[in-house]
Amino acid sequence: MKLLRYGPRGQEKPGILDQDGAIRALPADLGDLAGDLLSPEGLAKIAALDVSTLPRVDGAPRIGPCVTRTGKFICIGLNYSDHAAESNMALPTEPVVFGKWTSAIQGPNDDVEIPRGSEKTDWEVELGVVIGTPGRHIAKEDALSHVAGYCVVHDVSERAFQLERGGTWDKGKGCDTFGPIGPWLVTADEVGDPQKLGLWLEVDGHRYQDGTTANMIFDVATIVSYLSDFCTLEAGDIISTGTPAGVGLGQKPSVYLRAGQTVRLGIDGLGEQTQTMVAAA
Repeated sequence: MKLLRYGPRGQEKPGILDQDGAIRALPADLGDLAGDLLSPEGLAKIAALDVSTLPRVDGAPRIGPCVTRTGKFICIGLNYSDHAAESNMALPTEPVVFGKWTSAIQGPNDDVEIPRGSEKTDWEVELGVVIGTPGRHIAKEDALSHVAGYCVVHDVSERAFQLERGGTWDKGKGCDTFGPIGPWLVTADEVGDPQKLGLWLEVDGHRYQDGTTANMIFDVATIVSYLSDFCTLEAGDIISTGTPAGVGLGQKPSVYLRAGQTVRLGIDGLGEQTQTMVAAA
């Protein structure tokens, strides 16, 4: 299933794509795409619906974040060997973990703001993992059963804030608008093996990133199991799993985003995002 949320910012409603790619409204009594609805039991309720009988959403509504009420937005850094090399950083022996503030979350096609004082706003296409079944100390062999589905994440990053301002990476990762997710939450059963997905990103039509999740240093199951040793993973939590080579930081010379530019990115079977870069007010 491809699940989504549509409508004005802050007023999104849950929906599902039908076989023709049209949006159908999910019944209001199911609630929003969060919490228990992301559990196996909740997703089974959606799967049992006859999608063709659901109200069709006309026009071209704004697409919002594909899940809501996210408690944690956890990111994994340097998880592709080619990206670690272009960043001049050693390959990690354990997953590199940092947080992205939930206030960064926005729709997949909403404008991305270049923060005040930014000179090094960068791009990163990433596979997002959405937790459906809560758990702690999850065994690797059970980890994928805790996943509700997958989505495209744009892990926008301000490199000077991240690497040149002291402290941890978080201040360069969690700026407002720096976490577009969606357009859809594609359920795990439809995705199958998450380590066989191509992912790409373009700026003004120039393709900078063109990779595959097969090249992750730590695969999705390893990441879910690892994180669960440090915190309880809860339904609706998002894990962003790292980016392949081709970020602006790694260009020679480095290239960074400017107001007015257009960024397009996507992952096989998970949809695409398109954003316009704007200067923060």
